[in-house]
Amino acid sequence: MMVRDANRSLRLFLAAAGMSFLLAAPAGAQKPAAASAAPSAKDPAPRATSADVPTVDQILNRYVKAIGGRAAWEKLHSRTSLGTIVLTSMNMQGTVMIHEKAPNKVLLVVILAGQPFRQGYDGTVGWMDDPQNGTREKAGAQLAEAARDADFYHPLHMQDAYAKLTVTGKEKVGERNAWVLQADLPEGGSDKLFFDTESGLIVRAVTQQHTDQGVVPVAEDFKDYREVDGVKLPFEILQVSGDSTVTISLAEVHHNVELDDSEFARPAVQ
Repeated sequence: MMVRDANRSLRLFLAAAGMSFLLAAPAGAQKPAAASAAPSAKDPAPRATSADVPTVDQILNRYVKAIGGRAAWEKLHSRTSLGTIVLTSMNMQGTVMIHEKAPNKVLLVVILAGQPFRQGYDGTVGWMDDPQNGTREKAGAQLAEAARDADFYHPLHMQDAYAKLTVTGKEKVGERNAWVLQADLPEGGSDKLFFDTESGLIVRAVTQQHTDQGVVPVAEDFKDYREVDGVKLPFEILQVSGDSTVTISLAEVHHNVELDDSEFARPAVQ
């Protein structure tokens, strides 16, 4: 929960096995939310000349500055987040809890209809646990995604996280213009990251999530950025895949909380 990059864990890993029913979609499908339509040829952004187009470094440097700057991020070593999740298409809602610890540990707990769905990464092992499938480890592309998402300082490491970054032009995100980066992944495939031309913040990400059922395309919009302890984070994320729409709204975010390494470890099999 996530990119999704001001707070990577807010991607929520909803497309992973055990929760794939929340974001199930036919391969290649991308249906934007009506309230925040994805870029379309019918709604093009103004053309930019080659002289106007910023470099990858300029976009990323501006982004880091917009979210508080490197020094502010490096003062932080952990984060706890608590909020709600709403599945519009299923008329369901629940709670979300995210614990993150530098350099690369994360725990996500989503509770829906009284049932807990948990995922974590302990720095080496990525795992999932849900009522239907029990506990299992991630491997391959799923593990690579989990490791990348768990990087607490991902906004500072984007050049290293991707195999290649390319500026592809300018597109519309709602009423805003955004510079678009194609972010090629080391394991294959690519993400599209949209940076507001005025604020420098990431406002949309279009990604391919690997699940036990295959690759699921997911579009996410990042809204309601707020400053917490000197850094800016999105407090609302709208996720869309196929006919499924999920809204995550944070109520509390706290930094530099003491978190024991044991809570990120894979649970023992019952």
